[in-house]
Amino acid sequence: MLTVDFDRLGIEPGQRAIDIGAGAGRHSFELYRRGVDVVAFDRSADDMKAVADMFVAMELEGQVPEGTLARAEVGDALALPYEDASFDIVLISEVLEHVPEDERAIAELVRVLKPGGVAAVTVPRWFPEKVCWALSDAYHEVEGGHVRIYKADELAAKLTAAGLKVSGTGHAHALHAPYWWLKCAVGVDNNDNPLTKAYHRMLVWDLMKGPWITRTAEKLLDPVIGKSVVFYLRKPGASGAAQ
Repeated sequence: MLTVDFDRLGIEPGQRAIDIGAGAGRHSFELYRRGVDVVAFDRSADDMKAVADMFVAMELEGQVPEGTLARAEVGDALALPYEDASFDIVLISEVLEHVPEDERAIAELVRVLKPGGVAAVTVPRWFPEKVCWALSDAYHEVEGGHVRIYKADELAAKLTAAGLKVSGTGHAHALHAPYWWLKCAVGVDNNDNPLTKAYHRMLVWDLMKGPWITRTAEKLLDPVIGKSVVFYLRKPGASGAAQ
């Protein structure tokens, strides 16, 4: 389940990308499939071990163009161990809402992005997230949980102040917003509620089958209740992957 629309980034095979806060690797794997040399980067050693294993499996199964490189590395998003202007593409998806020093993390992603390079930044959208916080303290008051709710213009201002230019925005995962509202209403750790179980089965069906009815519904609802907001950005300078 991808939050970023990769077609909007204008990426090309052979470019170099970093997926900051890669987690289970969903965006890293898509970059790899598209022939981009990718670094999956996360603070979790366990997650990066699993992502590295999947990179190997993808190569063995012929899922990636020959010669494409991928690796998984462990570290801190506030102190990226890379030189300035190291990457053509930077992704950071559903991460900044967890980071108390978000402006420092933004400064780091801008630092490692090449002039002319592109970035995609996603966070939970204000309205769906506000509902979750109102319904459940347990949703966000956990170690490593969400520390803020972004308004889109607030995040855009921080990204612009750090030296990026917003080239476009989008929304994603409208069908997931009601699921999380239900989870928050009945208890985020309550996995036996029949409503949430039924809704989860629908989401799995949608993910596996991609039926037209749910794909159309999500496309229509994304601008209204899409759970994530996506910023597509460019670092001013020499020509990069996209304008």
